[in-house]
Amino acid sequence: MSTPPVLHLVRHGESTWNAAGLLQGRTAHVGLTARGRAQARAAAEALQVGTGALVLTSPQRRAAETAAVVGRVLGLPVRACPGLREQSHGDWEGRPAAECAGVLAGAEPDWAPPGGETGRELHARAGRVLRALPAARSVVLVTHGETLRALVAAACGLGVDEAPREVPANGTVVELRPVGRGRWARAEDLAPHR
Repeated sequence: MSTPPVLHLVRHGESTWNAAGLLQGRTAHVGLTARGRAQARAAAEALQVGTGALVLTSPQRRAAETAAVVGRVLGLPVRACPGLREQSHGDWEGRPAAECAGVLAGAEPDWAPPGGETGRELHARAGRVLRALPAARSVVLVTHGETLRALVAAACGLGVDEAPREVPANGTVVELRPVGRGRWARAEDLAPHR
C-alpha cells in the first residue's frame, strides 16, 4: 500500500453569512466576501504542497470559491467532494449563529436540530472521506468549520467526543502528516488568523 498523503485542511474564507452572523450549515448558495477572498489567497500562499498535489473541495459555494483561489494560486486541479460539505443544521440554518452556538457546542454526539446531521454522523462521514482519498503526495481539503473539526478527529484516531472544541477561523490551514496506515498527526496551523 502507498504512503498516505500529507493533508492540508483549509476552512473556507469568510462568507457573507459569516459576516452577517448567520448559521450556514448545508446552505449551498452563500459566497465569499472580499475579506474571504483575501483569506483564501493567504491560505493558498501558506500552503507548501509540492508537485503531484490536488485540491478536493466541498461543493458548497463558499468552499468552492476558496478552492478555486487555492487551485489558481498553486496551479493545481480542483475536484468536488460531496463528503466535505458542512454539517447540516436542518431547520436552524439561516438563524443568528449567536442564538444557536451554545446549544450546538454542548450538544451530545447523537443530537441534531430538526432535520440536521448529528455529530456522530458527521464524524462517520469524515472517516469515509479519509478512507477514499485519491493517491497523491499531498491533498488539500477545502471544507467548513465543523467538518474540519471532524476530519481532524477522524484522521488522528479520535472519537466523536474527542474532536477539537474550537472551530478554526476562516482561512485557517491545518496540516496533518501521516504517521501510519490511515492515521495522521496534527502539525501547527499554518495560515494566520485574520
